[in-house]
Amino acid sequence: MKNKEETAVLRAHAEVAYAKELAALQKADKHERPTNWLLSPKAVVDYLMGGVTVGKTEISPKYFGSRRLIEVAVATLVTDRALLLVGIPGTAKTWVSEHLAAAISGDSTLLVQGTAGMGEESIRYGWNYARLLSEGPSHRALVPSPILRAMKDGKIARLEELTRIPSEIQDNLITLLSEKLLPIPELETEVQAIEGFNLIATANDRDRGVNELSSALQRRFNTVVMPLPPSLEEEVKIVKARVDKKNWASRAASNKELKEIQRLVTIFRELRSGSSEDGRAKINSPSGTLSPAEAISVVNSGLALSRHFGTGELKAKDLAAGLQGAIIKDPVQDKTIWQEYLETIVKERKGWSDLYKACKETL
Repeated sequence: MKNKEETAVLRAHAEVAYAKELAALQKADKHERPTNWLLSPKAVVDYLMGGVTVGKTEISPKYFGSRRLIEVAVATLVTDRALLLVGIPGTAKTWVSEHLAAAISGDSTLLVQGTAGMGEESIRYGWNYARLLSEGPSHRALVPSPILRAMKDGKIARLEELTRIPSEIQDNLITLLSEKLLPIPELETEVQAIEGFNLIATANDRDRGVNELSSALQRRFNTVVMPLPPSLEEEVKIVKARVDKKNWASRAASNKELKEIQRLVTIFRELRSGSSEDGRAKINSPSGTLSPAEAISVVNSGLALSRHFGTGELKAKDLAAGLQGAIIKDPVQDKTIWQEYLETIVKERKGWSDLYKACKETL
């Protein structure tokens, strides 16, 4: 039985999972580093984009897409503007924000998760009520938020799903981002951010209950739009890389499994765009986003089925159940759209009869 130190966590923080790469980059980095940054802006971009070797350490890609987009994001964090990553769900906003924080501050854990019921203490501070009752307002009774801790330590804070947060709670960020300080009137003091502090927020406009940002708050962010992969090949590359990274898979996808990934990504892209890859057929789009993140989830689910209940190699029948679950969010409308797609596209496509049969069996 493993002891506590030997027990593997389900998902390690980026700064832990990629500690070797970060250490190699830090050792070799000869460029100018902003105050309290562990790496120079150029090295941060190299860490995210990968494809380089530092000493004997190969830097793996964390983001597949435009290098310029990541350069703009990193350059924003050097300035006094906060960074807002915007895109539909599944376009790697959270993934990029985590790796940016890990590369810049060595700490991606200063995270606030935005929710519809969130209170201002999640952004500002709360109180240890036992101490508050016994001592009254004091520094020992104050419980700082992750953002307040980032301000004190000169690190990057992360705020997920900014547009899920009620507008009156969002407004707590205005003074914090413009003045770089947080008043604590109960203690007749304030916390001023030290150099190195900044904020990365993420948002999407496809979620129910979206709260639009005020113009005052928008001005305090530099917005970077995270696009969907531009081509089938690029999207397949992303899905394959993330699937191969799963610890339990312990191997790269075989050629047959790569074929299944290509078929899955093709289906998602066609349903998203509303037309077949060759542009000859019009297709109704379902209500789901069908992003690369959804595709990764479907493939991982299929691999689990194959490993424990199948041959060990990903096949059409292993994908079918997860595929249907990803596409059919509305049990009436989406199911009809999926059935039409199966009959008009999948059934008629050469070499896809096994996938058609497997999907029909799950309906």
